[in-house]
Amino acid sequence: MSHPLQSRRILSRQTGPHDDLSRRVQRALDHPWRKPIAEHTRIAFEAAKAWLDDQGRPLVLDAGCGVGLSTRHLAVQHPGHAVLGIDRSADRLSRDHGPLPENAYLVRADLVDFWRLALAAGWQPAYHYLLYPNPYPKSVHLKLRWQGHPVLPHLLALGGQLELRSNWAIYVEEFGLALRQVTGVAASIEAFDPGHAYLTPFERKYHASGQTLWRLQASLAWRPDLVPRDTPGVER
Repeated sequence: MSHPLQSRRILSRQTGPHDDLSRRVQRALDHPWRKPIAEHTRIAFEAAKAWLDDQGRPLVLDAGCGVGLSTRHLAVQHPGHAVLGIDRSADRLSRDHGPLPENAYLVRADLVDFWRLALAAGWQPAYHYLLYPNPYPKSVHLKLRWQGHPVLPHLLALGGQLELRSNWAIYVEEFGLALRQVTGVAASIEAFDPGHAYLTPFERKYHASGQTLWRLQASLAWRPDLVPRDTPGVER
């Protein structure tokens, strides 16, 4: 019987960054995503905005926060900031992991719409975390990875200290290439050991399984110019 903390390694036919990455990134820049904003995410965003306005603190975004443990940890690490955790799963967000710190808030929303609304509202997060996103390791699913998704320019336009973590080196390398293509910024990428300061349950499982964890970090300027003014959700 396997140890309950063991986790399977990512299997993919890719041996390096996807051959189609650069073309997809350029397509996202040349043809901004114009899908209408979902009303449920617009309502969730307004609630989050009201909370943030009341906080009156610099913003930390925990994008794809899962069960919200990372949001709690980040709120402790950044006591002078307002930490907003976003996830699309009501089930994950409803799990009981104790009370939230007073500087933390969880919201159910689709990130692809939430990022666009945040940019339209002029949000400029001090820190922006993408912790262990779904890697979509099949080559045909590049467009589902954040670096291959049409929303990428909106994500990067928000700026701030961006940090991405993954247990798949190719994902991190691809994201770094896409980030540089869009912004001109060279991100730092390194293998890292979290010790026992795990931000997410996945991080704990991957580390306990002996998998190498990877971290990308980049300091980004607020760049609303990356997305045309007439794009839905980003009228400025």
